[in-house]
Amino acid sequence: MTVTSYIFGIASALLILVVVIEMLRRHLLRERHAIWWFVAGVMALIAGIFPSTLEWAADVIGIEVPINLVFFVSITILFFVCLQASAELTKLEARTRTLAERVALIEMELASKSGNSDGR
Repeated sequence: MTVTSYIFGIASALLILVVVIEMLRRHLLRERHAIWWFVAGVMALIAGIFPSTLEWAADVIGIEVPINLVFFVSITILFFVCLQASAELTKLEARTRTLAERVALIEMELASKSGNSDGR
């Protein structure tokens, strides 16, 4: 590993962590959504500072090429991010439907009280 790639890896990991923390600070990202990005940043920082840990982890798991472990972990983290986003979307769709139904019922009640028959 060259010094340039070593520095680039550490700088990239630190940038990820800084961006996630800054988004949390500005309330652009909620804690439960930031956890996977924070985990990815910490893992990238550890692998950047101690590149031998990546080789060690690949050996322990039985993966011959350490970069394949990076790809696997990255895909796994992205899978969890997508799964979490899908679960959140499902909750929001259910809440939106419930709110729309409540608004429709309120509009019907108001229309019947005012004697307006066109439903507006």
